[in-house]
Amino acid sequence: MDVKQIASQLVPLLGGKENIVSAAHCATRLRLVLKEDDKVDKKAIENLDGVKGAFASSGQFQVIFGTGLVNKVYAEFVKEAGLDQNNEEVVDHQEAVKKKMNPLARFAKTLSNIFVPIIPAIVASGLLMGLLGMMKTFEWVSGDSAIILFLDMFSSAAFIILPILIGFSAAKEFGGNAYLGAVIGGIMTHPALLNPWGLANAEPEVINFLGLNVELLGYQGTVVPVLLAVYVMSKIEKGTRKIVPNAIDLLVTPFVTVILTGLITLLVIGPLGTIVGEGITTILNFVYDNVGFVSGIIFGGIYSAIVITGVHHSFHAIEANLIADIGVNYLLPIWSMANVAQGGAGLAVFFKTKREKTKQVALPAAFSAFLGITEPVIFGVNLKYRKPFIGAMIGGALGGGYVVLTEVVANAYGLTGIPMLAIVAPLGATNLINYIVGFAIALVSAFVATWLLGFKEEEN
Repeated sequence: MDVKQIASQLVPLLGGKENIVSAAHCATRLRLVLKEDDKVDKKAIENLDGVKGAFASSGQFQVIFGTGLVNKVYAEFVKEAGLDQNNEEVVDHQEAVKKKMNPLARFAKTLSNIFVPIIPAIVASGLLMGLLGMMKTFEWVSGDSAIILFLDMFSSAAFIILPILIGFSAAKEFGGNAYLGAVIGGIMTHPALLNPWGLANAEPEVINFLGLNVELLGYQGTVVPVLLAVYVMSKIEKGTRKIVPNAIDLLVTPFVTVILTGLITLLVIGPLGTIVGEGITTILNFVYDNVGFVSGIIFGGIYSAIVITGVHHSFHAIEANLIADIGVNYLLPIWSMANVAQGGAGLAVFFKTKREKTKQVALPAAFSAFLGITEPVIFGVNLKYRKPFIGAMIGGALGGGYVVLTEVVANAYGLTGIPMLAIVAPLGATNLINYIVGFAIALVSAFVATWLLGFKEEEN
């Protein structure tokens, strides 16, 4: 496959160099911000060698190539399109994307940019917690063994310093200094503040500050307070920098930013953010406990439709808050069923279609969904033929209902499909078995529903 030729063919079909604002890529897709989307010849792009699908979503025009190939195409594409990625005049891709989004999508994109980089740390901690739990349960080693102490330290560290991780990532996203964001997170987890992580009935010390009683309570493992604090920090930093002379900026701006943000955080933002975070958890718990499997059916059925809008990226913040408050994530199994169902529908398309190109796209896209990456099968196959997408929604609803009914949970976020077994298994054999059963229900029901609904193949 000649990637240089693909890139040269792609540029004119996108409306030419002058229509391309910026480019980036993820694991499977070339992501483009264009001046005018109506100049794109979508059908011609989909017929290019190596292209598995194309669609416009979340302010971007995206071309699906698949893992491995997309990196090579991107390298040639930026040369062909004249996008020198080292040129400071090139518009930042993320900012260009946001400018084309509505406020809700922009908010979701912001949360996604903050939490996606943190996923590896959360997943690693979840796996370590699972290993620690199994070692204790099956008594593989003595309870006072050094390895138990080490694993306890390794598994809890990411959650204890979560405000620091979020502070660093959020400051970058909000346009502030990332290291000052980490400092704010450090203030919120300072040893002088009571660490509530793992302590059920501990009472914090109360001190008087300017007539106000302030609880010396830390924010280890929290999400909402640090997001609010760093957002305020970035505003203070930018405002201070505008009025401070360049000669003393390095001395004055960080000092003013940290002292003002620190005081506002401990006096106002921290307590307020905790109330908001606990409120979100309370509402979710109420729905989960009282509506039961119906909520799983609804969320499992509509999740893939939410994926199309891009708003699903904001769910990472909610899931992180659940883990911080109650120690488990009961939303991720539902999302996973929806993803698996998309793969099941894509598999049905593979066996039912008579077009060779569709088969070439459907099979790898389906297996990609089983590994947690659904965009190729959603946009390249199921949504393209419509009825398979409906079949996948049916499968996601049934699978989602089952995992809620059987109370399947995970101890992290960021993994779905087959990889999610790693963060489900540590919570018990029953939890693992029910997840596998839900996986099978979602896959098979989506496959059968798609097969029965059928779909009209496009003429070549």
